[in-house]
Parts: sequence; structure tokens; C-alpha cells
Amino acid sequence: MVGAVGLGLSEAVARKRQKPGEIPALWQRIAVSGALAAPAGWLAGRRFSSLVVGGAAGAVAGSMGLRPEKVALGPVVGAAVGGLGAPPAVAATGAVVGFRVLSALIFREAQVSLLAEQVPAESLPFVVPLEARSRYVGTGYVRELAEVLGGTYTADAPVGIVESLDELAGPEFAPDGVDPLVREFYEHTARFRLDIVPEWRTWVRPGYLLYRYLLAKPLGQASVPMNQREVMRGVVGRIDTVVREKETVRGWIRSYADDDEPIYVGIYTTYRDGERGYVSVGFPLPQASFTATLVPRAREGGGLVLTSESSLEHPGHYLTFVDPETRELTALAVHGFGETLDVFVEDGELRASHAFSVFGMPFLVLRYRMTRK
Repeated sequence: MVGAVGLGLSEAVARKRQKPGEIPALWQRIAVSGALAAPAGWLAGRRFSSLVVGGAAGAVAGSMGLRPEKVALGPVVGAAVGGLGAPPAVAATGAVVGFRVLSALIFREAQVSLLAEQVPAESLPFVVPLEARSRYVGTGYVRELAEVLGGTYTADAPVGIVESLDELAGPEFAPDGVDPLVREFYEHTARFRLDIVPEWRTWVRPGYLLYRYLLAKPLGQASVPMNQREVMRGVVGRIDTVVREKETVRGWIRSYADDDEPIYVGIYTTYRDGERGYVSVGFPLPQASFTATLVPRAREGGGLVLTSESSLEHPGHYLTFVDPETRELTALAVHGFGETLDVFVEDGELRASHAFSVFGMPFLVLRYRMTRK
């Protein structure tokens, strides 16, 4: 009861001091995470020692920090706090609060910043404002979206993830220089079958497994294969579309062939800002969307590189809440996350390398071989 009253008072103070366009103060966010850890620690303490509870709480807090150094620091701080012999609830709270305070002192750059609050979608052209209206996304998302948008739905449409590469023309990319096979892949993606080989870095595997089974699978979204054994189940893809008067919504859906379990559902869009074209891929989440906005660059030999790593204003990653009534957006910019998709022709075959990094440290590369069906 004392803790609840204290947390309520600190929340009131934090909200009173919070300025427009800001997220709640760091000290309040740390207090809330510590409060959430307490009951979890109490429950875990009925079976495990304070040392184990503290280490586990620190590991979870560290994995949520994404940054490799934080992933490693979390369990160390948690084990140190848990080893002091405090009750499990206190050990869990101390581990989370101790890690977050130490992390804030060591790592000064923000991982997340508030980009916009309750603005119309037109103000954020680099964000895909299409959310999931249920707690599960799944492979039927585009069909359900058609009922909401009121367009004509087509399953497994014979189209590409973009209408034309000409939409991406800019100072660093001339569509005329692209190999015909690369152009065909983007403009007629449905013609191709993709074989995938995932290459995960060892340090990220524990955190990813936790994310996958606690979040990705229940959501039916963003559940990348862990190894080649899972890929052997068979991976299939299709593009579902919703055609309206002046636009076509294209959803690229990847799933396992044996049971249609979703791997990811991505909504592909293009837009122009001045003399430059961009690709924005939105991954629907419950009442939200995670968007990757990528800038095109020419690759030697007629290939095409799409990357979020740029000094330009728009490329990057954004987590956006969509107000269900007003359709206004509240968006967070997710810093430190990097993504580069490199599509090229090698020895007459179409290949791709999709690399991901966090604060400059690579953690996953998806290697593709594309062949006509």
C-alpha cells in the first residue's frame, strides 16, 4: 500500500512537470519498471532463491535495452543485487532499478524519443499508419484490413512490393541503371520464390528467444526463423492487396508452409519528399505500427540497396500509436536500430542480404536466393 501511494504521488509529480512533446521523466519510468518487477519477483520467490530472481530480473531488463552492452550488464547487476540476501520481491525491484540507473549513467544517448504527439497522418509521410485492430495480426491481416478500408481485396495478387522502381528515383539512385532481374523482383515479386538462410549472432539469441515466445508468436508478427531447421518447414510468401480509388495497399505475407504460422506481415509503401523517393514498410501491431523507412542507393553491378542508415531526416525506425477515433498519430523514433537490404545479381542468380544492427553491432543477417516460380 505504501508503495502504491508513493508511485501514485511520483506519477502525479512527473505528469505535472512533463512538457508537451516529451515522454515521462526517466526517474518516473525507472520507478514504474521497479514497481512492475516487485510482484513478479514475489511470485518467482516462491520457487527460486533471491539470487536467481535478481539475476533473472536483471537479464530481462538488460534484454529490453537491446544494446549488447546492456544485455550483458543486466544479469551481472541482477546477480549482484540478488546476492545481498534481500527478499525476492526486493531483489527483483533492486535489480531492475539498479540496472536502469547504472545504464542511464553509462549510456547517455537516447534509445527512444518522442517524435510527434496526436498529429494527422499527413504530417508523418514516412510512417505507415495502418494498425491491427485485434490482439493478433496473423496472415489474414490484409483481408481484415479490406473490410475496414472498404476496398477490393485480392489474395496472392500477381504484383510486386512496389508499383515501379521509378518512384524511388533520387540523387543516389537512378532506376535506369538497375539490372532487369532486380527490377523484375521489386515490380513483380509474386513471380519469385525465396529461399532463406538466417544468420544470428550468438549474443542476441537468448534475448530473441524471450522476445519470440513472449511477444512475437502471441502477436502473429515479426517471428523470424531461428535456424535452418525451422526454415526446412518451408517458407512461403504472397502479396495480398486492397485496391481503392487512388491507391493500392500491398501486404507482403511470409509464413511457414506446414501450418501457415506467420513470420511477418509487412505493408509496403513508397513516397517522395522533394527530389528523393523512399520505401516505408509498416509492420502492424495492436493499435500501432512499427515502420522502417529506407532510402534507396545504387549498387555496383545494377543492384539496389535500401537502408535506414542515413544522415537524412526521414530514414529510420518508428513506433506509432494510432488513435482509433481521430486517426491521429503519436510516434516514437527508435534510435540505434539499423537495417540494410542489398539486392543484387551474382553469377546470373538473384540474391539478397538483409542485415540488422543495433548501435552499430550486427545481430542478424538474412540471406536470400530468389528464383522464378
